[in-house]
Amino acid sequence: MTQLAAPSDLELAALISSKICHDVIGPVGAIYNGLEILDEDNNVEAKSYAMDVIRNVTEQASAKLQFARFAFGAAGSAGSTIDLTTAENISRGFIGAGKHKLVWKGAPGHMSKDFVKLLLNMVASALTALPRGGEIEVTITGTLEAPTFRLTCRGDRARPPQHLGEFLNGPQPPLDAMTIQAYYTCRLAGLARMRLAIEQAPDGIVLAAYMAS
Repeated sequence: MTQLAAPSDLELAALISSKICHDVIGPVGAIYNGLEILDEDNNVEAKSYAMDVIRNVTEQASAKLQFARFAFGAAGSAGSTIDLTTAENISRGFIGAGKHKLVWKGAPGHMSKDFVKLLLNMVASALTALPRGGEIEVTITGTLEAPTFRLTCRGDRARPPQHLGEFLNGPQPPLDAMTIQAYYTCRLAGLARMRLAIEQAPDGIVLAAYMAS
């Protein structure tokens, strides 16, 4: 992996904050629009539609914030491990029930927080490999202390996760709210002493993380 540019702590915090705001501003705006319809439109069908929209986007916003709390924040900081079942449920909420499907293969247990944060960010990166939707199969092998993660992305026009290859192999793109996800995933891999790789498989793109030798 090429040497990563190192933003200051304040710059990194600002970029991650921008990323989180970018992810939730759409659902929050839709909630506001739905509330405006409820206030201004007396049509029963319109009000019913608005309530459906509010319910759906509120669920989306909640799932995205819960994901960000674990993937970027200090959730679970009271302990050094996170339950993998929690990681799976958070990932399912983040991916939702739309054009992407999550398949999770791995034994339950508690894993180091560094590993779990890396895995969650790999899930977020894998979504960018399937712009038209598809299946993300998460496979966890090895041990809880020395795991291997393989995320196989299958779908129409599957491609390498956005920007991740640039940070792994160069040339590195400028850091902004769109590239910070890939950069942060690489930083987490280093913290967890794991090596990231993007591989071409017969049925799709694989994003993998192996323990560094």
